[in-house]
Amino acid sequence: MILRKILEPIKKSLFKGKAVVVYGPRQSGKTTLLALLAKSLKANILMLDGDEPDVRQQLQHVTSSQMKSLFAGHDIVMIDEAQRIENIGLTIKLAVDKIKDVQLIATGSSSFELANRISEPLTGRKVEFYLHPFSVLELVQDHGEMEEKRLLEQRMLFGMYPEVVTNPANAGQILKNITSSYLYKDILAFQDLRRPEMLNTLLEALALQVGSEVSLHELGQIVHADPMTIERYIHLLEQAFIIYRLRALSRNVRNELKKSRKIYFIDNGVRNALIANFNPVNLRTDKGALWENFLMSERYKWNKYHNQFVNPWFWRTSQQQEIDYIEEKDGQFAAYEFKWNPEKKARLPKTFQNGYPNARFETITPENYFHFLQ
Repeated sequence: MILRKILEPIKKSLFKGKAVVVYGPRQSGKTTLLALLAKSLKANILMLDGDEPDVRQQLQHVTSSQMKSLFAGHDIVMIDEAQRIENIGLTIKLAVDKIKDVQLIATGSSSFELANRISEPLTGRKVEFYLHPFSVLELVQDHGEMEEKRLLEQRMLFGMYPEVVTNPANAGQILKNITSSYLYKDILAFQDLRRPEMLNTLLEALALQVGSEVSLHELGQIVHADPMTIERYIHLLEQAFIIYRLRALSRNVRNELKKSRKIYFIDNGVRNALIANFNPVNLRTDKGALWENFLMSERYKWNKYHNQFVNPWFWRTSQQQEIDYIEEKDGQFAAYEFKWNPEKKARLPKTFQNGYPNARFETITPENYFHFLQ
């Protein structure tokens, strides 16, 4: 069993008068996390599955008295796939306010649905955690740096979803199953999408543009939709933990690009499955994009798991000067270039040096990436 980074922080947050909410994509290990958490606690635990129709019926329009009867004799109540339950926000609010001797833990595979239904009722009543596919940090803690470095190209091709990591022989088929409609099942179930088939086309287009700036207008031409529709779909995919956006830094230099965006996938395997390409790294023309997406997704997890409040950016000017990734923390800038080939040296553009004179700069390669992700 590969231990998850958020397990201990969750345990430390229990029985402090707040519900615990764990967000994350489908297949990221939330159900396994709940089982592991339950096994590690000396408590009477009630497990409820929001995918079960009778559980949804029990919790959709429940009174506090009915809940007290349902929860009786239990110290902890775990609700998996809570986003499937109508009015779940009010239900959790009542439990926190009226049943103070019971700790409630809920998981949700789609942040937009669970958050929309519970954000207002649960103001000040919840502690949030995010569970993504495995991280380099978790895998190194499980089997060490040497073994994980040997598996680097496997990770770049097939990603970090738990079932993929633990069953590498069937990684391609597992990813095909995940990236059918299952990964964004909740978007289709809860959102009024007039053209659901457009999701696949849009995802394929985004997968081919990893590491490059994206244009809503150009994406609209590809999928035959207006930019506002594209923006909405991208937002939904981001809320479902499939992709995330990176903004351009624009502060001090006149010709910095201001409105540009890049889009990365939370998981390399999902990205490669969408374009049906699992060719070895040495045979690929997109190895640089694979390396960049891998590092960006892992750094994204690292910041989440360490509660690092940073402003993430990329930087580019109209003269095509660029930096792959920048983090701003407490007014200090750290700039990073990602190079798959360690022999390729990167230099900090003078324009950036002049605009941000105190910025730290580093090139991240397969030879030194562990310290960037641990």
